[in-house]
Parts: sequence; C-alpha cells; structure tokens
Amino acid sequence: MAVLAFALGTIMVHAKSTGTAVLSESAAMDSVALSHLPSQAQRVFGLIHEGGPFRYEKDGTVFGNRERLLPRRNRGFYREYTVPTPGLKHRGARRIVCGGSRPKAPEACFYTEDHYASFRLIVH
Repeated sequence: MAVLAFALGTIMVHAKSTGTAVLSESAAMDSVALSHLPSQAQRVFGLIHEGGPFRYEKDGTVFGNRERLLPRRNRGFYREYTVPTPGLKHRGARRIVCGGSRPKAPEACFYTEDHYASFRLIVH
C-alpha cells in the first residue's frame, strides 16, 4: 500500500511541476518508472526527446486513442513509437505513446506492452 501511495504521490508531484491536465487526469492510471522499463523502451524514450531517428516508418505518427484508455484529447495530440522486442522480425506489441503539442517535449508518455490493451504512465 505504501508503494501505491508513493507512486500516486510521484504522479501528482510530476503533474504539479508541469501543470498539465494530461498528467493530472492520468493520476489514477498505473505508472512505471522509466528506469523499470525494458532497455529498448528507455532508448526509444530518449530518442523521442531527441527527435529521432526512429527505426520504423510508423514511429511519430498520430495515435488515435480509439481504445479511449488515455485522457481524451483532440486528434493529433498523441503520437506512437515502437519499442523493439528482441527476437521479433516485426514491430511487436510494445509501444510508447506521448501526448503534447511539441513531439520532442511531450507533456506525458505512456507505455504499453500489450498493443494498446493497457497503458502505464511513464514517470522519471
């Protein structure tokens, strides 16, 4: 229970420091520390903030949030990025989806390892 309270507290502190509605709306969502993500996800997260280059053509394209698991925003707010899975020759199921008006400085990023069936807010 203390871990959950700490995680939620971390989300709220991060939300207050950035002042964004996306993070405050995501406070009830599970979170994951960037350092606890697979190394491939950590590399993609870094590339997002550097503006690439990205491995897959679909990386950086608009994510429609059709599943409605992320906070609702206008189309074009979210962008998706592939997190490579070792041993696979295709894109696999792992993605990072980031939201914001500036792709290199997203307001919030979310990790999914099950092709959009669930998301966790990335905190760092």
